[in-house]
Amino acid sequence: MVKHQPLQQVYEKQLCLSFLTGIYGCRWKRYQRSHDDSSKWECAWFIILCSTFSLLLFWAYFWLEAHNDYNQFNWLLYNRSGEWKDGTVPILATTAVGFSYITFLMILALCHISLGQQLNLYWIHKVGVLAALITTVSGVVSIDDVWGDEWDIILISLQSTGPFLHIGALAAVTVLGWLVAEQVVRAERTKFHMILLLVYLSVLLALYMAPLAISSPCIMDKNSLKSRPDVIGRRGAPMLAPENTLMSFNKALQQGVSSLEADVTVSLDGVPFLMRDRTLKRTTDIAKVFPDRQDEDASLFNWTEIRSLNAGQWFLENDPFWTVGSLTGRDRNRIRNLTVCSLVEMLRLAARANRSALLYLRRPPPEHPHYKTWIMDTLWAVQRSGISQKRVTWTPDTDRGRVRGLQQTSLEKLSVEELRHRGISSLTLRYSQASNKDIQDFLANNMSVTVYPVNEPWLYSVLWCSGVSSVSSDTPQVLRKVPYPIWLMSPDKYCLVWITSDLVSIAIVIGIFIFQKWRMSGMQNYNPEQIMLSAVARRPSRDVNIMKEKLIFSEVSNGVTSTDEHLYPENGYDIGQYK
Repeated sequence: MVKHQPLQQVYEKQLCLSFLTGIYGCRWKRYQRSHDDSSKWECAWFIILCSTFSLLLFWAYFWLEAHNDYNQFNWLLYNRSGEWKDGTVPILATTAVGFSYITFLMILALCHISLGQQLNLYWIHKVGVLAALITTVSGVVSIDDVWGDEWDIILISLQSTGPFLHIGALAAVTVLGWLVAEQVVRAERTKFHMILLLVYLSVLLALYMAPLAISSPCIMDKNSLKSRPDVIGRRGAPMLAPENTLMSFNKALQQGVSSLEADVTVSLDGVPFLMRDRTLKRTTDIAKVFPDRQDEDASLFNWTEIRSLNAGQWFLENDPFWTVGSLTGRDRNRIRNLTVCSLVEMLRLAARANRSALLYLRRPPPEHPHYKTWIMDTLWAVQRSGISQKRVTWTPDTDRGRVRGLQQTSLEKLSVEELRHRGISSLTLRYSQASNKDIQDFLANNMSVTVYPVNEPWLYSVLWCSGVSSVSSDTPQVLRKVPYPIWLMSPDKYCLVWITSDLVSIAIVIGIFIFQKWRMSGMQNYNPEQIMLSAVARRPSRDVNIMKEKLIFSEVSNGVTSTDEHLYPENGYDIGQYK
């Protein structure tokens, strides 16, 4: 005799779990989920995902801090390709998309581990992870080739961000203790779990001691802070007007700079003028006026030809700093009519404003008629301008004996003895060449230090705390708004923050392990049937889906109806015998 009896099987709605397993592994159905251990292949993909995330995190941090030198990067690309374009835009866009995507997958993977779900990355995501990894590795290799010296910005930026990155990393690793504790406190501990615990505790200990390796000049007593460094307008204010033009220098003076910095080249007929590039192609309309000569050296044009070129239209068309939209209509009209600026015009402007000038000279090629007299041509322009020689700083190492009346600075980091022997009392160095210790040594020997290029407030703050005399900047309008270092902390206060964060982390980690131990031991006291029945009792009928199944009972013996045993491992339901 066969007896049919309807049974009600209750399933909880698990929308969050469906979302996690569906997005990560395309497992949308209940029967597709599993609490089994992940395969070695899927664990390998998780390691690849973590590696890609770490590399992208480093890559994103690099470009965030390299914002100080975006203009230099674009200029290097221009010298290689001959075309001006903002190469940072595609890099930043792909980095933002890739980092967001990989971070999202990392969160989903960690949620899978926390919920005990099997890791099974969907094949489309595997392709995406590989694409992000290969793209990032290619980017790192390319930057190392084109812009290798920029890696120094990472170590320098840590002087500003180190204390905050330490706290952030400590918080992240502390939170990860929840997953580690969940794996370790299981009854079936394996060698892998012990290795995982050892690695986690090692990383945690390293973070606890990390402040011993963090060095920042901004960790100092407030009373030891020196006066605010002077700001030099590097080629004027090139974000507000075309570089090395009279309008650019006027804009820089309006932003309160102490000095004007310019690049000087000598024309074919001996007139010193201002030009950064070897050619006139980037910053003038030479392609229209002299199309056959646009690749010639700028110094091989006479002053009349140079003066006939427009030196402002390129700025409006290329918008190199994305600032044209913020300019007034009057400024745009003035920019459209700008011409190349001569050295005399710039020096006269500095003299009227009672400001100094810092000159970078480029020697003309050997075939130039003024190849041997370029120094004298420049000195003659200085005398004609009427500026005091004490307000002009000379940078070239050649013919220093002829320019004794001018201020002498070195572009090379030499010893104090060598500087004194050459009669030099100041240095002009790139920020990567001037460590905090070097700056302190030079200042102790009455040597002033000027650092370039300084365009970001964080770098300006670090150098301020280091005690530099002045900085050369493309963004005087930005540094003008920095009346005080971004952060300043006494050593005692920093030590207190360090110890407090470590103690809080230790307390949280211990609490997590204790709670997970209690949680796991409590779960072992229940069997699957009890968990299922308890869940049914707690949930109202409208919150559950009722699935009716007809179970076919086998033959009845001794008045007892038996049934087959149905097991649903993916949901934790174990339906035994029913009488």
